[in-house]
Amino acid sequence: MIKLIVGLGNPGRQYEKTRHNAGFLFVEYLTSVANATWSSSSQFSAELAECNIGGCKLFLLKPMAFMNKSGLPVGKLLRYYKLSPDEMLVVHDDLELSEGLIKLKRDGGHGGHNGLRDIIAHIDSRDFYRLRIGIGRPVAEEKVADYVLSRLPIASQARLSGLFEGVVKNIEGLVAGNFVHLSD
Repeated sequence: MIKLIVGLGNPGRQYEKTRHNAGFLFVEYLTSVANATWSSSSQFSAELAECNIGGCKLFLLKPMAFMNKSGLPVGKLLRYYKLSPDEMLVVHDDLELSEGLIKLKRDGGHGGHNGLRDIIAHIDSRDFYRLRIGIGRPVAEEKVADYVLSRLPIASQARLSGLFEGVVKNIEGLVAGNFVHLSD
């Protein structure tokens, strides 16, 4: 059963609606449909929201450390609430998936994603769920860093919203641990 959903991203206005903030965008979308409210938590160096999905209490977390330092806030929250890594879903951008695709997986490495790398290092476990949000790769000679930190075009934002809507339709099953499929 999932009790914590972590959205990865970078804090600050300059990073809003960038490809690298796909995780933040997802948990922000989820809070809006669940009528939850974000509160700033200095204890966890994060923004935290609580909601009830399918009768289950669910924490939503946006670490306010930069992406590559997400592990400390995540580790603090897991320890404080005595949650195990397998009760956590981390939502993050993924260059290896085409834009608009998602992939749900459990366990595994960081795949070069520094936010995941830091979480794995701080919680000393790979045993958690990941929702990978495809952002595609840059075209031609654009640097990866410039690409992931660039603002999403309007069409891409619309695609993500549609994708998020499909995931949220299945969120009760996800929270309950039913990972059979995600449908539109």
